[in-house]
Amino acid sequence: MLLAGDVGGTKTNLALFTSENGWREPVNEATFPSADYASLEALVQAYLAQQKSSIDHASFGVAGPVVNGQASITNLPWKMDEKDLQDALHIPSVRLLNDLDAIAHAVPYLDKRDLSTINEGQAAPEGAMAVIAPGTGLGEAFLTWNGSSYQTHSSEGCQLRTHLLRQRLSQYLCLSERCRSCRRTGLAARRAGPGDR
Repeated sequence: MLLAGDVGGTKTNLALFTSENGWREPVNEATFPSADYASLEALVQAYLAQQKSSIDHASFGVAGPVVNGQASITNLPWKMDEKDLQDALHIPSVRLLNDLDAIAHAVPYLDKRDLSTINEGQAAPEGAMAVIAPGTGLGEAFLTWNGSSYQTHSSEGCQLRTHLLRQRLSQYLCLSERCRSCRRTGLAARRAGPGDR
């Protein structure tokens, strides 16, 4: 069983997946206010205490850089380490990824029902792809074709500290009337993405 997490300064989303159900259908999912817990280990332990499952692998996308299996997160005092998480949670395999890198890993598996066209164009077979997420920072990741599969690369564009700059970027990204998610949600939801509604 796989435990997947989206770890942010405000909230942490956790979900369990099995190979039988596939990656689109979680067996269970829950959201926790991150600041209510002293560490990611404590938050995950609270979640797993409610489950009756043996976890083989865990992967956490974190809002910040991951260097040598270690990460910290904006707005929280947490220090995360893959080895410490493995030991504390008794999970054989734990991986920390930058949150945009985690999203980029999923991009090649999206299908038409997952997408909204903002600007018509001709897709280049095996062309580069980008993921951009304005929020506290301007999270960025891109994918390049290595001859047999896509390779992900994470980055951080800048820190968007001014409300006006964030608002202008969000408006620019959602100008198209064809963008279904922009028509049905407010600016804050568009800026943060559907996971932050």
